Amino acid sequence: MGQLRQEVDPSEVGLDAKALDRLDQHVAHYVDEGRLPGYLLAVARGGRVAHLTTHGRRDLAAGLPVEADTLWRIYSMTKPVTAVAALLLVEEGRLSLDDPVERHIPAFAEPRVYVSGAGADMVTRPADGPMRVRHLMTHTAGLTFAFYHSHPVDALYRQAGLESSVVPGTTLAETVEVYASLPLQFEPGTQWNYSVASNVLGRIIEVVSGQPLDAFFAERIFGPLAMTDAGFQVSPEQAGRLAELYGDADGGGIEPIPGLPLRGRPRFLSGSGGMVASAHDVHRFMELLRRRGELDGVRLLAPETVDLMTSNHLPDGADLRAVGSKPAHDEPGNDGVGFGLGVSVVIDPSRTLAPSGPGTFGWSGVATTTFWVDPSRDLTVQFMTQLRPRAAWRVMWRSHLALRAVR
Repeated sequence: MGQLRQEVDPSEVGLDAKALDRLDQHVAHYVDEGRLPGYLLAVARGGRVAHLTTHGRRDLAAGLPVEADTLWRIYSMTKPVTAVAALLLVEEGRLSLDDPVERHIPAFAEPRVYVSGAGADMVTRPADGPMRVRHLMTHTAGLTFAFYHSHPVDALYRQAGLESSVVPGTTLAETVEVYASLPLQFEPGTQWNYSVASNVLGRIIEVVSGQPLDAFFAERIFGPLAMTDAGFQVSPEQAGRLAELYGDADGGGIEPIPGLPLRGRPRFLSGSGGMVASAHDVHRFMELLRRRGELDGVRLLAPETVDLMTSNHLPDGADLRAVGSKPAHDEPGNDGVGFGLGVSVVIDPSRTLAPSGPGTFGWSGVATTTFWVDPSRDLTVQFMTQLRPRAAWRVMWRSHLALRAVR
């Protein structure tokens, strides 16, 4: 088991301790108001942790505090890990970003694209070209989520039993076949829509590597990086450190809600959101990317590959708001933010709601976890809690507060 620890005084790496204290006070207010159960916040510069705080409880009923070794359901923060796994195969020549998805999953041959109508009256047409691996990694594949309730194709996902992105009781391979049977919202490569694409990418990793996704991650990423608690399940020895998941209560406040079924190996290995990890694990992963593919003498990716991953790949260099289909288009926080291969990328800091350095990249999870790496300031930040709210929280404001600590 690895455990994150503060390594240096903030002043040693050019951070303002008073500003970091204000950051703690700001976030702790949400816990004290009963809006968050507890949290862990870590800021590192030059790879050294200069600020590490915990506050509140990982389990309110049991009175158990958040600690440095608490385990968190990181949900969509799994997606960048899946992207790194795919890029390992790309570097080995076993996969190409330009591969048609159908080469590895034949069910995606001859995709059809939505034209008009809904339900039985829906009109579709053959796609102009294939869905490619790069489209999966950039969420420009035309796939979607059932829970959006904003497009007729979303409704087809719900009819197919995909409310939680997986057909209950199925494997990753079986659910991906269901995705392939449904029409695309748009022509691959033309728009951005956050979707189930990382699950399809996870299945491609299984097909190409010949290994289950959890085994590939463990052998090729978690083991080499000493991400000792990361995985798709928790052991009996780890279970006591797992944070309880909460949601909004009808009468106000928060209450426990069901989370990922982590006790025992899940039947569905989600490349989109299946992981559990500690702050130590997340720090190790951030450091791999900050150091452009190498950590403690272990190189997983070439520097140029990480640069490719953390560059904007949206059509014509646009940001998420310009090319995002609804509901993405309507999110003002998408101004000035592009998307790379599995991570968001700041392309115009002046237009973001929470200014950050150019090239800052990262991603968040639905339980209000987030991480980002700011290469221009050699800064990494992670925020871990376990609240799955009914309405999306804005988490990028923390980047603005963290940047105020940089001298």
